[in-house]
Amino acid sequence: MRKFRFLETLTVGFVAVLMISNLTGAKICVIPWAPLGWLRISAAEFFFPLTYICGDVFTEVYGYGASRRAIWLGFFSMGLLAVLGELAVVLPAAPGWGDQQAYAIVFGIVPRFAIASLIAYWAGEFTNSYTLAKMKLWTGGKWLWTRTVGSTLTGQAVDTTVIILIAFCGRQSWGMMGRMVVSSYLIKVAVEVVFTPVTYAVVKWLKRAEGVDVFDRETNFNPFALKSRD
Repeated sequence: MRKFRFLETLTVGFVAVLMISNLTGAKICVIPWAPLGWLRISAAEFFFPLTYICGDVFTEVYGYGASRRAIWLGFFSMGLLAVLGELAVVLPAAPGWGDQQAYAIVFGIVPRFAIASLIAYWAGEFTNSYTLAKMKLWTGGKWLWTRTVGSTLTGQAVDTTVIILIAFCGRQSWGMMGRMVVSSYLIKVAVEVVFTPVTYAVVKWLKRAEGVDVFDRETNFNPFALKSRD
């Protein structure tokens, strides 16, 4: 892959937000403003949509191959977080340190969220990138908003359902999980729509700064492919 000025920085930010989302995802929040008080969302919903915006930028500017690389980096980073978090929990606590239970509650749930996120990755992130790449070909590179919103509609529908079912099954009732799926999906799509002008500006600036605007006409969309092109 050609060396770009800003791709590595965007990838690091993507992975960082992804890991923060896993650490904060166990908390269920309520929006106190009527009529939104019905909504039940994970704390991660305030951060995780940014990874989809990053994914849109990766695919729109650098192509599906760059997005696939970022997703794999996120995959291994979350796996490392899960392993080291579990190790930190099982290490013997020093005498007089009374926060072991709280520490275990926070970090002990990370492996489950990591597994949920990883599985949702295959269905969600790749669906998002694939949809955007194909829509870019269909639209001839026009109407970016249709691609950013359209890819979010498909990717987040799958991602949200999978991650909540795996992460909260047995911990929450089916009714609560249903509310969380609907709530999280609406929040994620709303974030994408609200940030569309920002996405437009970032994409336009990056295309000019990097001198690139990739169309995935001959791309190998296999998530496991080592080569970006067929």
